[in-house]
Amino acid sequence: MSPDLPLSLLELASVRAGDSVGQTLANSVAYARHAEALGFTRFWLAEHHNIEGVSSSATAVLVGHIAGATNTIRVGSGGIMLPNHPPLVIAEQFGTLESIYPGRIDLGLGRAPGTDPVTSRALRRAGPGAEAFPDDIAQLQALLGPLRPGQAVKAIPGAGTEVPIWLLGSSLYSAQLAGMLGLPYAFAGHFAPRLYREAIHTYRAHFQPSRQLDTAYAMLAVPAIAADTDAEARLLATTSQQRILALLRGRPLFTEPPIDSMDGLWSAQEEAAVRDFLGLQLCGGPATLRRQLEELLATVEVDELMFTVDIHDPALRRHALEILAGLRGAPAVAG
Repeated sequence: MSPDLPLSLLELASVRAGDSVGQTLANSVAYARHAEALGFTRFWLAEHHNIEGVSSSATAVLVGHIAGATNTIRVGSGGIMLPNHPPLVIAEQFGTLESIYPGRIDLGLGRAPGTDPVTSRALRRAGPGAEAFPDDIAQLQALLGPLRPGQAVKAIPGAGTEVPIWLLGSSLYSAQLAGMLGLPYAFAGHFAPRLYREAIHTYRAHFQPSRQLDTAYAMLAVPAIAADTDAEARLLATTSQQRILALLRGRPLFTEPPIDSMDGLWSAQEEAAVRDFLGLQLCGGPATLRRQLEELLATVEVDELMFTVDIHDPALRRHALEILAGLRGAPAVAG
């Protein structure tokens, strides 16, 4: 892996079984600070609703919380699910964040609701939803751009902040749209591994320069379990396996401690589904991770990698960042 390849993190603020949301968010702050000290580029927070065990529903609030607890790392949304929100509200929220933390805020956008249909209705966003995604993006760009003569609706704060917009996706639709709009693109390989090559190729093939971006810029999100040895990493990986199994069964997604074996917890069909979900997961000690990363990067042209690190113990989770940073020649420990 190139020593110049930017590395970033995606955070769901996952609640450990038995922990409070307050403790979870304190752990997220410590995690973000450690990432900043190790030279990670971005720290993004995902929007999810009505999922027990995930505490990142108020995404813009958490972006501000993490940005206020750090100094240099870029903080943003990975992403805001735009069908849930009027563009004006998002422009005001992220315009305010950019005004407080200038040059450090990213606005990643997705077109899925990030929840179930009942909760989506409870969010009270009337209208066509995902069908309006391109129009909503255009409105958001206009609201974050310079004020125009006679402009009736203004984002105050927001206007003129030019907060960088990213499109996020797990299919070819957002990849093509991001290319056509000249926006940076992030593919959600951490939960949808199958189309990552096709999506990034589609994005580059359709890219047209824009006011925000001259050349295509693609980021790939992948799950990563980093430990001192392969055996320890395999043990730690049972936490993410339990979590995805719970997701498939429609159960709460609290982060559970690792276990010696998943045998007896899942059926053969469930095991296959979990392994498919985590198809791009990197898992191992430093040497194994380096080999896995080289194999992955040989299959696709990416400008940045974003990791999700689903490890139960907060200290081991922070240690995993040291190992991942070390793969590209970053400092071995945080300063």
